[in-house]
Amino acid sequence: MKGKKSLQNSITLAGLIVTVGIVFGDIGTSPLYVMKAITGVNPSYDADYILGAVSCVIWTLTLQTTLKYVLLALRADNKGEGGILALFALLRRLPRKWPCIVAAIGAAALIADGMITPAVTVTSAIEGIRIVAPGVKVIPIVVAVIILIFAMQRAGTGMIGRFFGPFMMLWFLSLGVLGCFAMLHFPGVLRAFNPWYAVRLMFSSPEWFLILGAVFLCTTGAEALYSDLGHCGRRNITVSWLFVKVMLILNYLGQGAWLIANEGKPLDGVNPFYAIIPHSLTIVGVIMATLAAVIASQALLSGSFTIFSEAVNLDFWPKLKIKYPSDEKGQLYIPSVNWGLLAGCLVTVLLFRDSSHMEAAYGLAITVTMLMTTLLLTLWMRTRGVSKALCILFCVFFLFLEGLFFTANLFKFTHGGWYTMLAAGAVAAVMIIWNKATAVRSQYVDLKPLADNSRLISAVKADGEIPKYASNLIYLNRSSHPGMIESKVLYSIINKNPKRADHYWFVHIESDDAPDTLEYKVDVIVPEAIYVVSMRLGFRVPAKVSVYFRQIVEDLVAAGKLDLRSGYPSLRAEGIAGDFRFVMLHRVFSPSTNCRGREAFLLRTHALLRRMSLSDQDAYGLDTSVVVRETVPLIINTAAPRRIRPADTVETTGSDGMPGESTGSACVGKGK
Repeated sequence: MKGKKSLQNSITLAGLIVTVGIVFGDIGTSPLYVMKAITGVNPSYDADYILGAVSCVIWTLTLQTTLKYVLLALRADNKGEGGILALFALLRRLPRKWPCIVAAIGAAALIADGMITPAVTVTSAIEGIRIVAPGVKVIPIVVAVIILIFAMQRAGTGMIGRFFGPFMMLWFLSLGVLGCFAMLHFPGVLRAFNPWYAVRLMFSSPEWFLILGAVFLCTTGAEALYSDLGHCGRRNITVSWLFVKVMLILNYLGQGAWLIANEGKPLDGVNPFYAIIPHSLTIVGVIMATLAAVIASQALLSGSFTIFSEAVNLDFWPKLKIKYPSDEKGQLYIPSVNWGLLAGCLVTVLLFRDSSHMEAAYGLAITVTMLMTTLLLTLWMRTRGVSKALCILFCVFFLFLEGLFFTANLFKFTHGGWYTMLAAGAVAAVMIIWNKATAVRSQYVDLKPLADNSRLISAVKADGEIPKYASNLIYLNRSSHPGMIESKVLYSIINKNPKRADHYWFVHIESDDAPDTLEYKVDVIVPEAIYVVSMRLGFRVPAKVSVYFRQIVEDLVAAGKLDLRSGYPSLRAEGIAGDFRFVMLHRVFSPSTNCRGREAFLLRTHALLRRMSLSDQDAYGLDTSVVVRETVPLIINTAAPRRIRPADTVETTGSDGMPGESTGSACVGKGK
């Protein structure tokens, strides 16, 4: 933790190098395909077209990346952490409901972007080999590299991470140097700094929307930049961005100068990025581009793991199995997410087969994330006391700018944009349904005052006729109030096979809006009998409940507030500690439920989604050898059910076969 704070709060050469390696991988590979996509819109371009396009790139990087994300969004940190879900965590206590839906849509779109980014960056890099070996089969190499990227995730990225920074510094320096030499083809390309060329292109070109869709690719890594705030800190990202931005712009200027110098010549699929590399260094350029693509993919995968981890803790996603390959903070690995994204990437490669076609699917999803971030940032600014006028100005300006990009990318929908939007829509639907259904389930949890039942629980403890169930009996309690307890828990202890124990523990786990919170509080309801434990875990802290509970018990024993010795005389005499047993209540949606249609749909869908969820004992890190699972019905009745009543009459059949009536059973045997 100390090292992390040091990295965030101080600007050092080492910190800047690490930041360049971690944060800018995605945006740093955009020169591989941006100018290629721009010339793909208009292969018969002229100098004004290229000047206008490069000007659009420069001012998009300035307004969208620098102004919105580097100067504004990085200030919206949640205890040093960034990203759309960290931003939502700052706002979720507000009475408004729409931030929840906005955050889910934005996070889902970012996941979809993480699925296609490795495909498009690796394919763009590998395609450069065709310059020296035109007949080479690119797709098998791309598939092999992508599989390697995903396969190495299970081992963590600690060792690779040390290589990221120095290599990406070399990569960006190479981009800048190549751009400077390429500008010698047409020094007049520097006029692209004048925004008038961008404005003129937008008003004079009938394909302005297609041009904007291609230009937008230069800033697709901006959202990932915000998500990586917690790894490096705002000051390191801000300073290193100055270097990165200069190198990127130099390379775009160099590609533009080469294109203008070769105006009128057929490109024949030539990528301007590789065209400005000396022919003798093409293989070196392909290798470096491939490594840069691997690093960009790695950064997005790490970000995807973080998003899903946060989504689980913020009740946006079913519980997932999360592994921690190393002790380094932020290093986590989610197998199901990893292989799911791998499948998506491979489908992308095999479906589109060419980076030019992939570019049509790229960009649409991330514009959605940016629009959602703008809405949440506006609300965050308002909660921080920023004037309403400034908030409206910020919101209107960026919604207009990003709305233009979104509209431009919509024209890609039938050419591949549908693919990422379909993936984003599926993820967003799961997030929203899970979140709403979880809220409904929590709303109908039946709570009872613990004080009213503590005497009965103590009586069960003292009743020698009841077989001892465990020395220490632990329940996970959904009530955040230490004085309340779920009625289902009381039913399990008292009614359903009464359970005698020496100590009863009721543990409540609360997800905190801060990312790294790890603290507890113990309320002693009845000394040496009933304890209520409240754990507060940050949304990025792994839920290792067994470990934390053991630490809490050790603290209580050390403070003299708990006698942990077994209640059995023979074991107590030897100072042997009592055993522990967790009871997990599995609440199953009951057919007896009588609630509104919307709530019934949410709960039934929740029950289906729960099948892909990790079990509670695995999700909470409980030792399965001491966990008992009990199934209890979840019955929600929002309307009074019909009651069955005694029959006053019994229907009979007459001699003509038609129904008739007879007196009730009370009259049977009396005759007429």
